[in-house]
Amino acid sequence: MNLKSLNFKRFNLKNLPPQRLPLNTLPIWRDLVKDLRLCLVLLIIAAVIGLLSHALWPCLVIALVLFIGLQFRAFYQIYYWIRFQPEQNPPELSGVLGEILYLLYRYQRQEKQAKTELINTIARAQTSISALQDAVVLIDSKQHLEWWNPAAEQVLGLKAVDVQRPVLNIIRDPEFAHYFENLHDYPNGIKLDSWVKPQHFIQCEVTPFGDHEFLLLAYDITHLHRLEQMRKDFVANVSHELRTPLTVISGYLEMLGEQQDVSARWQRAFKQMQQQTRRMNALVNDLLLLSRLENEELTNKDQVIHMASLLNELFDDAQAYNSDYGHTLNLHIESHCNLLGSKLEIASAFSNLITNAIKYTPKGGVIHIGWSSDQEHGYFYVEDNGIGIEAYHIPRLTERFYRVDSARSRDSGGTGLGLAIVKHVLAQHEGYLDIQSKIGQGTIFKAVFAQSRLVE
Repeated sequence: MNLKSLNFKRFNLKNLPPQRLPLNTLPIWRDLVKDLRLCLVLLIIAAVIGLLSHALWPCLVIALVLFIGLQFRAFYQIYYWIRFQPEQNPPELSGVLGEILYLLYRYQRQEKQAKTELINTIARAQTSISALQDAVVLIDSKQHLEWWNPAAEQVLGLKAVDVQRPVLNIIRDPEFAHYFENLHDYPNGIKLDSWVKPQHFIQCEVTPFGDHEFLLLAYDITHLHRLEQMRKDFVANVSHELRTPLTVISGYLEMLGEQQDVSARWQRAFKQMQQQTRRMNALVNDLLLLSRLENEELTNKDQVIHMASLLNELFDDAQAYNSDYGHTLNLHIESHCNLLGSKLEIASAFSNLITNAIKYTPKGGVIHIGWSSDQEHGYFYVEDNGIGIEAYHIPRLTERFYRVDSARSRDSGGTGLGLAIVKHVLAQHEGYLDIQSKIGQGTIFKAVFAQSRLVE
């Protein structure tokens, strides 16, 4: 690491007064008095000699020249020590210059001690970082590689000759270049195919610090990627395999339930089995949709979605769904902007937010559904006046199968995947879900889209 690029902390002298004080209260006053006393003694001696020799003024001038010469000699000693012997003890001087030299020497020792401590700290930090299995790279303000640990050579393929070379000339992956130039768009870093080991994956995270410098962390996530892919494949395959038997069971239950000679007791049993089968079908459908979203297998995201038309359709569906709940539904279309994306996905995400608000708001509530925009974002929001959600639940609401109230969710027929689907849909449309809630006052679910997704 180049120590010249580090800003050393300057230590203030302990005796430096915090404000201007009278001269006679400072330690240097005694040294000033000594110098004045020396000058006075030389002048008195010169006056005596001058009076005896009838050459008063020449003797006084010689005395002053001698005093000034002594001061110049002290200045030269200070200069010679600072310039050629800074590692040795300073010369012994008295008077004001001696006090100044003492202060300089003490300041130098403090500075040297601080620098030594900093260098030792840096050395310990580098030793610790060198032991990490994850790559750690320091990038200077000119975006040149400054230092890295041994793991960076294995993970990123860096070599000794790469020091002080531009990072984008060494890591030439286009995705990394776009990430490095737009860090604010990737708060969680970026996953890349490894250019060092085929069929491996790395996670890169760049953090700005100091004076426009950067810290690059990179680690191999191949094992995690494979585990995640296994999970996705398992969910997709099991969901596909469950769909056929569920369809058969549902069909037979519906047929048996319509038989006239079946007793009322069995009619109730068939009805309950049909309800649970529909619930399992809904769960399988949500799992399949989530699997397709994760694998980005759905339609392209460049269709122009006419928001007024879509919201009116969703509002009509919500009115039908609301018949058993008795809520007051209000639709607010406050923007003429449309949205670029997949209408199927967006409709699914918005419908999830609306039905959630209807299901989990106590009967007779008021629900506002709206679309608005400003100069930076587009907003779809669903606001209710329900019981609200505790703050500690909010960060986990978009996790799969996470439930604030498990019993209530099961009673309402929820699968626990709705908000996870919403999160994935928004992420694929350059958006995110903002949730605001207050206990006893209600909740606002807001889908926020980037300006680049809005069209007139």
